[in-house]
Amino acid sequence: MRLSTLLLALVMSVSASTTEASDLMEQVTHGYAENNGVKIHYAEVGEGPLVVMIHGFPDFWYTWRHQMAGLADGYRVAAVDLRGYNLSDQPEGVAAYAMPLLIGDIAAVIRHLGEESAIVVAHDWGGVIAWQFAYALPQMVDKLVILNLPHPNGLGQAWASNEEALAGADYARVFRAGSPQDPDIFFGMPMTAETISGWVKDPAAREQYIEAFERSNFDGMLAYYKANYPDLWSPEYEPSPPLPPLEISTLMFHGLEDTALHSDALNNTWDWIGADLTLVTIPGAGHFVQQDAAEQVTQTLRLWLDQRAD
Repeated sequence: MRLSTLLLALVMSVSASTTEASDLMEQVTHGYAENNGVKIHYAEVGEGPLVVMIHGFPDFWYTWRHQMAGLADGYRVAAVDLRGYNLSDQPEGVAAYAMPLLIGDIAAVIRHLGEESAIVVAHDWGGVIAWQFAYALPQMVDKLVILNLPHPNGLGQAWASNEEALAGADYARVFRAGSPQDPDIFFGMPMTAETISGWVKDPAAREQYIEAFERSNFDGMLAYYKANYPDLWSPEYEPSPPLPPLEISTLMFHGLEDTALHSDALNNTWDWIGADLTLVTIPGAGHFVQQDAAEQVTQTLRLWLDQRAD
């Protein structure tokens, strides 16, 4: 009976917090961490164990507004702008977006906030960074939450064996070879603040996105693909050797309507996580699952974290 009451209270609390997400712009405080001269902006809310949230492409910290509102009464949440985006620095050149530097950005945020480790929550390119961060610096990851970015082993497996999965990655070939000035670079459209915000369903939120992208660097956005995305279409391409099991408690969400990251890449994930793994697949949700299924993601995330509180 007490458990049922607790769960009901939690659901009601998260639901109420989710409705406050639209007010988050006024609630957060802003700060900057520095990694070798590059300043990384973050928006912070709440108190408690540190949660660092990492967005993907094309996005910025505000993508986490629902989850930030749902965690703020029990967790200290810092959502970053990746380099090149919004209020973070925008260094020039593809080399400035290489994976070791992106890993360093997240480490710098955690240390700047006075902690040695954090719960890491990440989506899309943020998920790419989070997987590599967890392998490179496992001592800095208390728990790992990944949204719509399968384990690196699963991606390699799917690209090698599933034609549909490989076809879904074709957009990345365009981004790797193209320029923001190309008239059809972004899924047949020019790359402008308006076009790359078109996926945002909430009109009020879309206005925030347009403002953020007007401050962003489109060359930097594409540099993530140029510096880090494998050339799957080259005759010389060979998959990377499989990574060993990761000994970190992991929660994964995957919107099954994602056309870029095929769900086949989720197969065998349990073989590559040496700690407990929770995998949540959500029919009807697409690539941006944290917004498409905001309430479900927020409630599940909060319950999962609370169950594993120290």
